Amino acid sequence: MSDILEEKDFQNQKINPQTWKIIFQFAFRRRKGFIIILFGGLIAGLMDLCSSLISMWAIDGFMTSQALNTPGTLNQFWIFITVILGVQLIMVLSIFALIRSAGHLEAHLSSDMRHECFRKLQELSFSYFDNSSVGYLLSRLTNDVSRIMEMISWTSIDLGWGLFAILLSMVAMFVVNWQLALITVCAVPVIAVVSIIFQKHILKYQRASRKFNSMITSSFNEGITGAQTTKTLVREELNNSDFFSLTGKMKHASMRAAIISAVYLPIASVVISLVTGIVLIKGGYDVLNAFITVGELNFFINIGGMMFEPIRGFANIFAELQSCQAAAERVTDVITSVPAILDKSEVTEVYGDNFKGKRENWEPVNGDVEFENVTFWYKEGEPILKNFSLKVSAGENIALVGETGGGKSTIVNLVCRFYEPKEGRILIGGKDIRERSQLWLQSSLGYVLQTPHLFSGSIRENIRYGKLDATDEEVEAAAKLVGAHDFITKLENGYDTDAGEGGNLMSTGQKQLISFARAIIANPAIFVLDEATSSIDTEAEMKIQTAVETLLHNRTSFIIAHRLSTVRNADRILVIDAGEVVEEGTHKELMSKKGRYFDLYMGQFRSEQLEKSMNILSGAEA
Repeated sequence: MSDILEEKDFQNQKINPQTWKIIFQFAFRRRKGFIIILFGGLIAGLMDLCSSLISMWAIDGFMTSQALNTPGTLNQFWIFITVILGVQLIMVLSIFALIRSAGHLEAHLSSDMRHECFRKLQELSFSYFDNSSVGYLLSRLTNDVSRIMEMISWTSIDLGWGLFAILLSMVAMFVVNWQLALITVCAVPVIAVVSIIFQKHILKYQRASRKFNSMITSSFNEGITGAQTTKTLVREELNNSDFFSLTGKMKHASMRAAIISAVYLPIASVVISLVTGIVLIKGGYDVLNAFITVGELNFFINIGGMMFEPIRGFANIFAELQSCQAAAERVTDVITSVPAILDKSEVTEVYGDNFKGKRENWEPVNGDVEFENVTFWYKEGEPILKNFSLKVSAGENIALVGETGGGKSTIVNLVCRFYEPKEGRILIGGKDIRERSQLWLQSSLGYVLQTPHLFSGSIRENIRYGKLDATDEEVEAAAKLVGAHDFITKLENGYDTDAGEGGNLMSTGQKQLISFARAIIANPAIFVLDEATSSIDTEAEMKIQTAVETLLHNRTSFIIAHRLSTVRNADRILVIDAGEVVEEGTHKELMSKKGRYFDLYMGQFRSEQLEKSMNILSGAEA
């Protein structure tokens, strides 16, 4: 299965039994709950049957005129009262067990499935998220999971109770009067045919409804995360119009599904009502001719309700199942998605997987990095790198510069094995990185992004993510090394200050410094700094530059830099254009060549000088 199945592709898929097989594998883990529900359904069905039999006994035994004229008949009334109370008490207890079990089942199943989905998201490669909308994923993990598990948990009561009620009532009917029983069961195949006819149309619009629901969730996500951009671009009216269009499409699809269901359910009810009418006519005739008793006719009316009510319920369940089919497809797509990057079985056997590394077998990561004729593309037919080769010695500090889109980030992402070459190979320490586990390599990386991300929790916890067993002293030492200690200690709660969701309680520069400390505390063998100082002011950059140079000493490092002044001390500067190294050398060597690097550096230098002059003039005017 591919990394991501686009939302629109669900629209034309046929119902796949494999989808429900996966869903019910989760349910099987909680089979104890289902067993209780089935047993409760059996007891409830038996009590329903007992109620009808007791009514037949009461009518024929002591409520008809003939029975009333029989001496001592009314003495049985108290027996009837005692028995019916006992039956109702057992019914109440069984219903209590059913509802309690269904509630527990829904909670456990939802938790299990969300945990499995979240675990899968941790395994999936970057390419999955390149092609996935956050809103779509949120919708699948929240709305769709809730809908599926609610349907499975609560309809299991209707199915368990209903199936036993139908089977028991059919057996009882044939025992009492096989002719009326045959008339009654004729409704079942007719309802089955009606259900098959309506199934396709209901599913079509339910799938469309779930698709637009995901798009609405995605729109909410973008509206919240992009609120500032919306204000600055004055997009309020346009966003509102787009959102209104989406909700209108979902409303249309939902209404069509509801209309079809609204037609389907009455048709099923009409079939049942017709059969019930025929039973009454035939039964009434038999009573008048003394073929059956009044109690037996009443039994058939009651037992018909006992059988037809679950059938009506099944019609409703069937409609609900069509809705959940769409949700189930979307959730199982996440669960069954295969990561684009997988460690071979022989590798995981020695080195462990992404969750449990066999660290005792890990050799130290050697800093020698080599690209051998690497070709890579994100979209087939549009290569970013083609036959790219590069050798980096252990401890060498490599700077990657050039225009946006030239392939700089792609190179470091391949080194980190966030993606894999389409052709060629990458060696670290002389070994193909595919011969080692992803966790082995990525545990020895220090990666600082241009846009830093912090997790919910304290600053101390965020720094410690780089080394989970780090002491408080090590956390503070890492913060001091990158110049973050001073601002952290000035906060009200110091290192225990909450960073907020995504670090939204910190400034961009503060988040960047914390992310530096997080990378440094891990003591990685390979550093990757991707525009890492672009969000930091000049003063903070000067503080961190000395610390970074100290840290990078004798460590292999790749620095992607927009500010060329930050890479002047690099051992080697590579100018990347269209996935190729067009120039390389030290800062001094490249400036003397007066080539591409010289033009980039001087252009940036003039822009910075002009900006400083403008700032000075603005200050003087003020």
